[in-house]
Amino acid sequence: MVSWLDPLILAKTGVRAVISATIGKQADRRLLDALAAPKVEPCDFSVDAAGLPRRELWLDYVSDLGDGWDSTYAVALAVSQPTLILRDETGAAHETQGGEVLVFGGDEVYPAASVKAYEEKTVQPWSSAMRGQRPPAHLFAVPGNHDWYDGLVSFMRLFCQGRSLAGWQTHQHRSYFAVKLPQGWWLLGTDMQLESDIDQPQVCYFQEIAKQIGDKDRIILCLAEPAWLGAQVHASMGRSYLENNLDFLEDQVLGKKISVFLAGDLHHYRRHANDEGRQKITAGGGGAFLHPTHLPRRHPPALEDFTVRKSFPSAEESRRLSWRNLWLVSHNPRFGILMGLIYTLLAWALAVNIGTARLPNALENVMAMALSTPGSALVCLAIILGLIAFADRSFGRGRWLVGLVHSLAHLGAAFLIAWGASHLVDRLLDVPFRSPQRDLLSAVLIFAGGFLAGPSIMGLYLLLSLNVFGAHANEAFSSLAIPDWKNFLRLHIAPDGRLWIYPVGIRRVPRAWKPGETVREPEWVADPRDQKATPPALIEPPIVV
Repeated sequence: MVSWLDPLILAKTGVRAVISATIGKQADRRLLDALAAPKVEPCDFSVDAAGLPRRELWLDYVSDLGDGWDSTYAVALAVSQPTLILRDETGAAHETQGGEVLVFGGDEVYPAASVKAYEEKTVQPWSSAMRGQRPPAHLFAVPGNHDWYDGLVSFMRLFCQGRSLAGWQTHQHRSYFAVKLPQGWWLLGTDMQLESDIDQPQVCYFQEIAKQIGDKDRIILCLAEPAWLGAQVHASMGRSYLENNLDFLEDQVLGKKISVFLAGDLHHYRRHANDEGRQKITAGGGGAFLHPTHLPRRHPPALEDFTVRKSFPSAEESRRLSWRNLWLVSHNPRFGILMGLIYTLLAWALAVNIGTARLPNALENVMAMALSTPGSALVCLAIILGLIAFADRSFGRGRWLVGLVHSLAHLGAAFLIAWGASHLVDRLLDVPFRSPQRDLLSAVLIFAGGFLAGPSIMGLYLLLSLNVFGAHANEAFSSLAIPDWKNFLRLHIAPDGRLWIYPVGIRRVPRAWKPGETVREPEWVADPRDQKATPPALIEPPIVV
């Protein structure tokens, strides 16, 4: 799994995100692609190769993949099976067939798109899983924000040029698509770019597609982000620009023909539905780290007549997992190294002789140094401003206060560690202040203290932010890099025209693999000695639309 608190990964991904956002505003790749392919017809899977109407069709939906090998491969292995027998919560068995159409719902690679990253984290695990299994068929992909971090160059090369990926044949020529399905169903995929907007050629494209959709036809709409959950998390902020785009698609272009909304971006399973049977499903469990499903009770529902019907993991389990933040350094040792270095540099910037001073006097000396030395004051100010900027926007007007308290906690911890280290060195060494031996031993002790205390304070901050204020949901779980609780959707358009949705979950992905014994097996299969791994099962009984 990507270690999101690794300083190098944070720096590289942050720089690429800023560059992509800046360039994306000035030169939108979607406009150029629309000029290169001005007329794009929908793919027609309502008929077979002989031109005869299909009575039924199976599809698979996988989103947010290309992160950890174990998690990505476990999902790919389940999808690749010709048949998959799934048991629901009651123990009843449901036999499903592998989809003839596969949809990647966004963020096909992490942490940022590149030809090499796609090859290593997406193509290779899916190719290995497909070996010796059912014949691969047709692939469509929705780009997410991580796919846009190289300006969508690698995504277009891989998914929009008629290439074969792990045996799956791609068909789309733009970063959005329309597919005609049997029994009056349609599959539409959008591209929201980094700014969560829809460009004008894309609007025109869907307006033309809407003219071909019958009055009684129904639509499965794939979005890169679940606007309905974003509204719930940020209820106090009102309706966002992403929701406005979704409203435009739903009300002005496609109308009430949308029966099912599918989205990834949030790496869990969560289903909302209304009394009319319309579904809004987040299923971002294709391989990326787990996101929480719980929010504080103070957050009001923001989905009008839609209510939560199922979450995976449950809110209780999600809240239990969040407590792992208290042991943050065990999941992110490089972040501990960074915090140790910061604490050490901070102590040196505020270096005063506090070895024999009592705590109040030591604090007075340090504050005097900070106020009288511009360099020391700038270091403290940088930490305070940095953590205020880091505070989640969900805090609203209290963001600066939260960041201030967080920064003072780190400054206070650094002071106490430096004071304790100075006292300990005085007991161990009889050398003058600022001697090399004293400075070296003090630095080692302060670094060790910062290595443990810095991540612990950050972990406590993330834990309280999430569980009390509903903030930092992404940071609180990306820091844990949990590979389990994976999911994907298996959809079946039945001969009677109904759509069956099978939400498939993998509670714990295998950690150990062994080579397949024959070419008729996948390249890697789960090692039976890993007894904690769980097989794919239904998250809830099939949803019928």
